[in-house]
Amino acid sequence: MTLLLVVVGLVTIVVAVSVVARRLGALAPILLVVVGLALSFVVAGPELRLDPEIILIGVLPPLLYVAAVETSVPAFRHNLRPILLLAVGLVLFTTACVGYAVHLLLPQVPLAAAFALGAVVAPPDAVAATAVARRIGLPRRIVAILEGESLINDATALVLFRVAVAAATGHLLTPLGVAGDALIASLGGVVIGGIGAVTLAWIHRRVTHPLIDNSVSLLAPWLVYVPAEQVHASGVVAVVVTGLYLGHRYPTLMSSASRLQMEAFWRMVKFLLEGIVFLLVGLQLRFIVHDLDTPLGTIVKATVVVLAVVVLTRFIWLYPATYLTRLIPRIRERDPAPPMQYPTVISWAGMRGVVTLAAALALPPTLAGGAPYPRDLFVWLAFSVIVGTLVLQGMTLPVMVRWLRIPHDDPKKDALAEASVQQAAVRAARERLEEEVSRDGQVPEAVIERLHTVLADRANMAWERLGGRRRETPSEAYSRLRRAMIDAERAVFRQARDEGRIPEEVLRRAQRDMDLEESLLYREDR
Repeated sequence: MTLLLVVVGLVTIVVAVSVVARRLGALAPILLVVVGLALSFVVAGPELRLDPEIILIGVLPPLLYVAAVETSVPAFRHNLRPILLLAVGLVLFTTACVGYAVHLLLPQVPLAAAFALGAVVAPPDAVAATAVARRIGLPRRIVAILEGESLINDATALVLFRVAVAAATGHLLTPLGVAGDALIASLGGVVIGGIGAVTLAWIHRRVTHPLIDNSVSLLAPWLVYVPAEQVHASGVVAVVVTGLYLGHRYPTLMSSASRLQMEAFWRMVKFLLEGIVFLLVGLQLRFIVHDLDTPLGTIVKATVVVLAVVVLTRFIWLYPATYLTRLIPRIRERDPAPPMQYPTVISWAGMRGVVTLAAALALPPTLAGGAPYPRDLFVWLAFSVIVGTLVLQGMTLPVMVRWLRIPHDDPKKDALAEASVQQAAVRAARERLEEEVSRDGQVPEAVIERLHTVLADRANMAWERLGGRRRETPSEAYSRLRRAMIDAERAVFRQARDEGRIPEEVLRRAQRDMDLEESLLYREDR
């Protein structure tokens, strides 16, 4: 009963804070962390300590999976070079810089343990960054790079973390052995993810019931993550490979009913999981402060140094990675150098998240030979980096974007491309209609005219988006009036149900048909 009340309480707070964030125009993850920080000392209730296994096994796989499913594979492939430079190169660079900085500041801490802390704070969590990017209209390529980075950087950081912890706890490691383990983990994740993707695609093609289809989708991240981790491969890579493959092919793998239901389901899962984990991050403050057993001067000095190194290394890495690579003629011709604003805003979008805290909580209590080390300080530093980057960078990112005057994607260019493709789609649909009519030969003329009208409306709607917004377009007028008509129809059906003239089942069937029609109507905010 206590667990149920805790879950209900967390979900209630997430929903309430998200509503407030939308009204204030604030970013929900940042506000949830702030609320969690406040509640950590106010609320007297059960101890909500984060278990790293719950995060790394229970929360990370579904969040990675839904992010991979929603990622554009062509955009991911097109931006693979900057994504890998961030997700692999920058994580390695940040781990090394933080490790050496901590070792110089605290010479008594072994370098391997300092590298473990570096791996903990190295991977950014792009949930908040991409949320800001989409809301303020950053260029599509910046969003694609941030999303792609977030899919892979956790795998790099967790492999580095395991290697550093193994070295710190006395396991004999060689550079060749470390490289081999990393290669096996990555390739193993790709292989298991590929096998899982093909198998799940085969299942999706043969399952026609939407509930069963979406149940398979719910299980998918764990069906590849757990086997990969069992054989010491990268579960993160396995989930990403599976998600990218299935997301790219869902239009041909699943029925329309399954896709509609899956999209709504995963949106809710993503909303709740992200909200709860950011809230839980804030709620850890009381326990982390309680466990601190390090002099205050050392805490302040280490916090400032680590946070500064984490922020600055992203800038130091990104400018050379962006412009020095263009010295290679083939890269420069294929991908000209972007304006300076692009690497600047990507550098400032390095907010850390719950994976950083989960990895910090998984740090061993002692080092090789039972030697103590300031584990409590390391957990505090990871927590400080999360809160510091979320609050400092997350709240100022929109201001920086406005200050840099980053150009937005041209909506008219998108509308023109959509209209052109829609015109080709209409032609293909007309040809298919003629084939079906000639094969059948008994289709009423009224049905054919109605189908041609639907095609014409669809084509006109796409071209209307290219026009000015001074007055209401025909499609908008139709949608506004049709929604009013549907509201009147709903009222009649509800009254008939209340008066006993139709059973509840009839109302629900009619309501579903009207809801589906209304969801298809043109909306300006699409």
